[in-house]
Amino acid sequence: MVDWDRVAQLRTEIGDADFEAVVTLFLDEVAEVAEKLRHAPDPSTMDADLHFLKGTVLNLGMHELGRLCDQGTERAARGEPVDLDALLECYDESRRILLAGLGRSD
Repeated sequence: MVDWDRVAQLRTEIGDADFEAVVTLFLDEVAEVAEKLRHAPDPSTMDADLHFLKGTVLNLGMHELGRLCDQGTERAARGEPVDLDALLECYDESRRILLAGLGRSD
């Protein structure tokens, strides 16, 4: 669920000193949108919300979640239903794995 090579690449790009702060910022931004989708999804912004998530989670190496966001973006843009339960389940698990791999917990 997490591409650890991408995480290592991100660490190299950002540098060790700022890596934790950037990951925390990314995770906070993703959590904000995930909670919106979980509790108050807005069909009028669904494709934009999922597009934002896709870009951010791919930067964090969450490729499976990025794939689900991509599919959801396409479905939302066509006015079709998006399986938010599966997407949010993947988000929860991807976040847990990433944080555990980084030696953190939330």
